[in-house]
Amino acid sequence: MIAFDAALALIAEHGQPLARELVPLGCAQGRVLADPVIARTDAPATDVSAMDGIAVRDADLSPLPATLHIVGTSFAGEPWRGEIGRSECVRIFTGAPLPQGADRVVMQEHIFIRGNQATVTEGYGPGWHVRAAGSDFRSGDVLIPAGTRLGPRQLLCVAAADQAQVSIWRRPRVAILSTGTELVPAGGAQDRPDRLPDSVSPGIAALVDVWGGEVIERHLAGDNLAELVDIAGIMLHRADILVVTGGASVGERDHAKDMLVPHGLELFFSKIAMKPGKPVWFGRCGSTLVVGLPGNPTSAMVTARLILAPLLAIMSGLPPETALAWKRLPVDGNIPPNAGRENFFRAQCVGGCAVVLSSQDSGSQKILAAADLLVRASTQETGEDGPHIALCLDF
Repeated sequence: MIAFDAALALIAEHGQPLARELVPLGCAQGRVLADPVIARTDAPATDVSAMDGIAVRDADLSPLPATLHIVGTSFAGEPWRGEIGRSECVRIFTGAPLPQGADRVVMQEHIFIRGNQATVTEGYGPGWHVRAAGSDFRSGDVLIPAGTRLGPRQLLCVAAADQAQVSIWRRPRVAILSTGTELVPAGGAQDRPDRLPDSVSPGIAALVDVWGGEVIERHLAGDNLAELVDIAGIMLHRADILVVTGGASVGERDHAKDMLVPHGLELFFSKIAMKPGKPVWFGRCGSTLVVGLPGNPTSAMVTARLILAPLLAIMSGLPPETALAWKRLPVDGNIPPNAGRENFFRAQCVGGCAVVLSSQDSGSQKILAAADLLVRASTQETGEDGPHIALCLDF
């Protein structure tokens, strides 16, 4: 049995980003850049108007009022391609290129137009309302660094760089094997008192999706060792990570590790000094990493959040700290002594405070719907006059 921080170090040591792949811009949401996004063009490509109005030569605006002759119109995508001369102007709209000779845009609120004459009145400044060529970025600029997880704002920037594809890290393929004869798919247990709905694997699958993985297979299996050996062999062949739930104790039907021995299981750790989740384990079979989670729902979700999430982050191209962004919060509730293990308490964030939930039982499921924080008990700071402070993690 190893310490929690030692287990995280082993996760970081054995987890590595997978292969790069090029994907279309429309498929890149939530993915992590393997290579930086480089601009292929200047933005804007030429001087453009920041307002609707007229493009003028600033020298023609003195004295005021100044009446100018309108010689054309410039739209975004349909520029006027001539050159304005003395006392001339061009009607221009936001985003349209400035014509040659113009160096200023006067907003239409300060213009009186009659026929092909535009008169500029007092108070039109001080802004010039011109976006200079390359003022946003230049061709060759790095717009987004490698290692960035792409969201809506980043994808807008990728498109602005005139990139139709991005180089991203491949998502880890995850297979989930839930063991236990008592388990049936949700919806199938209501008339079978000897069976339980499989609640763990849907929760784990959702966590995998949140942290950058792709669930390629979920399988419910009984407790027959020979059958488990065969099923595990097939799933190992397909996945980058195999998640096994249940079967991690020492009972007659606990075969989670035994079923992987014929496939060359190499264990990195077999237990962690933590509560809940002591039976969590981590290893490798060939090129596939294996994470063993407890069968109790709360234990499974806590250990998945603390152990599986950082592994998924690493293999998706993110640093493990992305999944372990601890924050110091005041704690309201009873946190007993550690008793030799790293304790993680389920809590709810209320008004910036971590309120410890009433039930901390490892089999409790109802309370999980309310829990949105994990409180790390060993980090608790006792204050004489104020509330306790501890490191907390979004759950």
